Amino acid sequence: MVEQSLDNEGPSRAAAGEQGALFPDASLPDEMVGYRGPAACQIAGITYRQLDYWARTGLVAPTVRSAHGSGSQRLYSFKDLLVLKVVKRLLDTGVSLQNIRVAVDHLRRRGVRDLARITLFSDGTTVYECTSPEEVVDLLQGGQGVFGIAVSGAMREISGTIHEFQAERADGVVEELEPLSQDELSHRRRARRTG
Repeated sequence: MVEQSLDNEGPSRAAAGEQGALFPDASLPDEMVGYRGPAACQIAGITYRQLDYWARTGLVAPTVRSAHGSGSQRLYSFKDLLVLKVVKRLLDTGVSLQNIRVAVDHLRRRGVRDLARITLFSDGTTVYECTSPEEVVDLLQGGQGVFGIAVSGAMREISGTIHEFQAERADGVVEELEPLSQDELSHRRRARRTG
C-alpha cells in the first residue's frame, strides 16, 4: 500500500510557496502578497479568535507578514488560507489538535500543486495522505479510513472566493483587484468596501 501516514516525512515535489497566478500583480513573488486576518477568516470559514490562537501557537502562522506590535496586520498567503481551511475541516470532523499539528507540518512542506493532488483521510486518531484512487481504495479496504478531505476541493472553494477580497503586498500597498463582473450589485459592493 502506498499511502503514508502524515507523521512520516515525504519529499516535496514542488517548490514551497508555489501559488500560481492568483494575485493581481504577477510581477511580485506570490509570497509577497497576502490577505489580512478578517479576510482570511471569511475565506477559510473560521473565527478571528481561532485565527489569532493558531497564529500565536504556531499552528498556522502567516507566511507573508506576521504581526509585530500593536496595530500591525498579519498577511496570509494562498497556501496559508488553504491550510487554514483544511485545519477547520479536520477540527470539524473530530481530529485532535495534536494530530492536526502533524498534518499541518506535513502540508507546509508541500507546494500548492502537490496539495491539489492530496486527499486526507482519518480514522479519528491518525491522518493519512492519499494521492491516487488506488491509495484511497487500499486505505478503505483496510478498514482504516472514516472520512476524507479532498484538498483540491478546498483549493477550488478558496480560488472561487479569494478574488472578492483585497490583496495586500508585504510592504503595505493594497492591490487593486480586477472586477469579476460588471453587474450593478458587484459595483455597489466594491464601492461600499472602498469608502
